[in-house]
Amino acid sequence: MGQAKTLTQSEIDQVLRYVSRGRYPARNRALILTSFWAGMRVGEIAALRISDVRNIDGTVRHEVRLTAEQTKGHHSRTVFLNERLRSELAIYLKTIETDDPTRALFFSEKSTRGFSANSLCQWFFWAYKRAGIAGASSHSGRRSFISALAGKGIGVRVLASLAGHRSITVTQAYIDVNDDMKRRAVELV
Repeated sequence: MGQAKTLTQSEIDQVLRYVSRGRYPARNRALILTSFWAGMRVGEIAALRISDVRNIDGTVRHEVRLTAEQTKGHHSRTVFLNERLRSELAIYLKTIETDDPTRALFFSEKSTRGFSANSLCQWFFWAYKRAGIAGASSHSGRRSFISALAGKGIGVRVLASLAGHRSITVTQAYIDVNDDMKRRAVELV
């Protein structure tokens, strides 16, 4: 199986337009953007609780501290949320009708316990497919996040830390090189 497709901004916009027309548009938009703007694994997104992202005063945290149980490698890590994602999550949180901070942040119609990692993988697969994006998967947001930052000159050590990778070799495999990156590179000579 090949690597997940990295999406262009146009393709991300296409997916966002698609999910905005369906049921639960705020949740679906927040799911997509958490993948693309925080670079989280689908299992990490599925494991999020309301208290992971919302402060006691109702504001959205700047950082999410994932416990070892919430991560793939069973190593706790911090995920940094940019202002745009915090804004999207705040909009989504207003649609949740619960005061229980231990409840799953993202839940399906069938289960208020939240998505499993597998059901969320399927959700992403079908969202991309129905939006007309061929070759995208639940890992596309994560790979696009890492590639976009690499294209803006962020060093591989910072990328590895943001991705929760313990080896920069793993991170390097995520970086998709495109013609725009090569054009900018040769202009530096």
